[in-house]
Amino acid sequence: MNSSKGSNIHISTEYMELDEDRGPRRSVLEEFEKKRRARQIPVTVDDIEVKTHLREVGEPICLFGEGPADRRERLRQILAKLGQFTIKKAKEEEKAELEKDRDPNTTWYHEGPESLREARYWIANYSLKRAKQRIDRAKGYKALPEAVKTANRQELYNKLRSFEINASQIGDRRPVSCCQFSPDCTMIATGSWSGLCKLWNKETLNPIKILSGHQGSVCGMVFHPESTLTQSRSALNLASCGDGGAVNLWSLESEEPIGSLEGHEPHRVSRLAFHPSGRFLATACFDKSWRLWDLEANEEVLYQEGHSKEVYDVAFHPDGSLAATAGLDDFGRVWDLRTGHCIMFMEGHIKEVLSIAFSLNGYQVATGSEDNCVKIWNLRQRSCEYTIPAHTNNVSKVVFDKVNGNFLVTSSYDNTVKVWTYPTWTQIHTLSGHDNKVMCADISSDNQCIVSSSYDRTFKLWTSSKEGLS
Repeated sequence: MNSSKGSNIHISTEYMELDEDRGPRRSVLEEFEKKRRARQIPVTVDDIEVKTHLREVGEPICLFGEGPADRRERLRQILAKLGQFTIKKAKEEEKAELEKDRDPNTTWYHEGPESLREARYWIANYSLKRAKQRIDRAKGYKALPEAVKTANRQELYNKLRSFEINASQIGDRRPVSCCQFSPDCTMIATGSWSGLCKLWNKETLNPIKILSGHQGSVCGMVFHPESTLTQSRSALNLASCGDGGAVNLWSLESEEPIGSLEGHEPHRVSRLAFHPSGRFLATACFDKSWRLWDLEANEEVLYQEGHSKEVYDVAFHPDGSLAATAGLDDFGRVWDLRTGHCIMFMEGHIKEVLSIAFSLNGYQVATGSEDNCVKIWNLRQRSCEYTIPAHTNNVSKVVFDKVNGNFLVTSSYDNTVKVWTYPTWTQIHTLSGHDNKVMCADISSDNQCIVSSSYDRTFKLWTSSKEGLS
């Protein structure tokens, strides 16, 4: 007998299924979760910034009767709904769009001070005299019989083939990033990642002086054109650059910098170069600009953009009329210092350009790149005239010889230094001896020696076993 019979209890076999997604319990939990997320989102207490963030997410910056606290809470709720990183993502997308729209072929010019006009006039007058001297030398060389020129070149190349390690020295406890001969060939300057700059006796490779003033790595170090020649030892003789925007100026008497150039911070200054006159100094900066400094007035006279990425190297024309820059945007540029215009855009490398140098003939420029190639550019034709598949790794430095421009030296991360002929650009010799990547190289002003510095913490001096190299 059914116990429910005759009672008021209704028994049914039909069942109603509850939708869990729409259930009141789930709605309450979701609401609590939203409030919990909202409480965890950091929101600025600055009302101006709150309005800016509201504008960035497309919301009204103010509602009727709304105070700063209410506005801040509204922003918090909006961010909880849209996601915590909405504003950050919007900014990143906007920045990426700007970088995408920024054409690397576009040049940006900035209005300079009145001293820039004076510097341009001074450089024009200086370079005209230098150009005349260079042309006279070229005419004298051209007048020589072809047989004499060929014989001299062959003698030079035979001596270059005999280059070998003369000496090797541990330069520092960290990689030695840069090296350069003094103008009189009696000293070698080196800089390292330890932040120390050192001067060495070229004959003995004994240290002469340790210059301390950098807090980070030293990226570049150069001698004043008249250092050890006519420049006083107490005057400016060297300049160095490094991480954090540091550019220090040195004499040959003090172990502390005698001055510094401010304005690059916090960006790295990767390379620097003295103008042939010694009056100006150019710096290549990781803020996508290069600067020209008047050392007599101790001021920046030119701030020049033009690269879409970091500027890595800078060099001056032997006349002093032009400057060339190499960038991590894969391009090089040549600038006329007398007018300020970019007169040549060097497009052809497929990776970052790490080094750039002018030949003494005045119309050729060499660039070294991470694509392992060296390109020779003709300023007269404004084009690339030759590509050298030079190394099997990054080309870290290119430098022409400093007497006639009759050969080119390149260093690479493939642990070698190579010597190339002019004008055929064939390889004469490979200098092997470093245990790690070669970061820099230089040729002495008399063409008698080559110095190279490496990640293996050493620098090496290479000389010919034959006398009278010229």
